[in-house]
Amino acid sequence: MEHAATAIRQANDCLARTLTFAVEGADKPRHQIAREVGMHRETLLRVMRGERPIGVDEAARILDSCGAYPRATLVLALTGQEDLACEWMRCAMGEFLEQFFEALPGQLERTLGQRIGDLSPRWAKGTSQLVARMLAKHIDDFADRDIALALAR
Repeated sequence: MEHAATAIRQANDCLARTLTFAVEGADKPRHQIAREVGMHRETLLRVMRGERPIGVDEAARILDSCGAYPRATLVLALTGQEDLACEWMRCAMGEFLEQFFEALPGQLERTLGQRIGDLSPRWAKGTSQLVARMLAKHIDDFADRDIALALAR
């Protein structure tokens, strides 16, 4: 039971730091963010200080109000990638992950069908490396095409 309480506290602290980064980097004042989220300004400050527990739904609304990609930011922060959550929350990588996380479960279900039960958790790391290599190759192919087109002119 104590382990669960510690894990919850750590997750809340992580969310508080991530939300603080989002709010401080937003292009609007805190009171406006609080109003848009439907929360008192003091409550938002307590959340940012980690003094008030926050649910994922509230955290997502705060991130959205701050111009961050909520799903990507929350998944990264809550899986131990807090630095990347803060770095990518408002950039193209955050947008990519937002769409990727939204599309992946459905694509896995459609593609694997009944074979989903055959997946092994130990394949996750290798699969992530494979996806990253495929994306890097895809980007390189686009860059090579752009260079070839520019040289042909």
